[in-house]
Amino acid sequence: MTLQPIFDAIERSAHRIRDAITNEDLCYADQCNATGDTQLKLDIQSDLIIAEEFSKITAIKAIASEEKEEAETLHAEGRYMIAYDPLDGSSLIDVNLSVGSIFGIYDGAFEASKMVASVYVVYGPRLELVTAYKGSVRHFIFRHGRFDEQETITLKEKGKLNAPGGTQQHWPAHHKAMVDGLFSEGYRLRYSGGMVPDLHQILLKGGGLFSYPGTTDKPEGKLRKLFEVFPFAFVYETAGGEAINHEGRRLLELPCNDPHETTPCFFGSKYEIAKVKEAYGV
Repeated sequence: MTLQPIFDAIERSAHRIRDAITNEDLCYADQCNATGDTQLKLDIQSDLIIAEEFSKITAIKAIASEEKEEAETLHAEGRYMIAYDPLDGSSLIDVNLSVGSIFGIYDGAFEASKMVASVYVVYGPRLELVTAYKGSVRHFIFRHGRFDEQETITLKEKGKLNAPGGTQQHWPAHHKAMVDGLFSEGYRLRYSGGMVPDLHQILLKGGGLFSYPGTTDKPEGKLRKLFEVFPFAFVYETAGGEAINHEGRRLLELPCNDPHETTPCFFGSKYEIAKVKEAYGV
């Protein structure tokens, strides 16, 4: 069964969300999402847009959103399950930095082993879309009324960028030593606070490391497996990189017992991931 109708629905959602980012109110709503983050009205609107577009696709059995507590069944006879973060990095919109949407597409169950594709969208100076599917990572830029395909994305063995997440005062000492070690090798700091633009930059620039460790204030990390971690792990592995947790396990081998479960995570080229393993003793 082709995933093209799902990709088309994501494209339609991307156009509608981009228009909302450009034209709608940036105020906060009077509620929090399932993980306690205060929601922007744009978070809620983006979630509704995606749910509406997915509701038109009979192949989609259920959806789960970062903005909702539980998964929602759309078509009982459907096959695919989609978990998504409708507007990652939305707190950056008021300072006009890039933000994005993240989608993980699962065949029959919300389990990393069942992932068949992942997609993310970048809303920045340009509208971009990246898909990981059937062994390749494809990059599209919206120009002249359509998404034009660019070169397939592949990671080099070693990169130049270092994007360390989390508050430094809460980092473990061995993590700080690793980050400092990469900077001493000449790595450049690239961290906006948005997962999509930072991971996208590393991919397009050929490699590097994005890290979000377990910290003293968030021992299990901040990023959610189902909505953020698994989809990008799928992208990075498909592009020839690696994605692991603090124990050296592949992120795509981790269980997920709750839709909003988090994990420490590291995404990068093979050289940088080897540095992580060395620093963490795994």
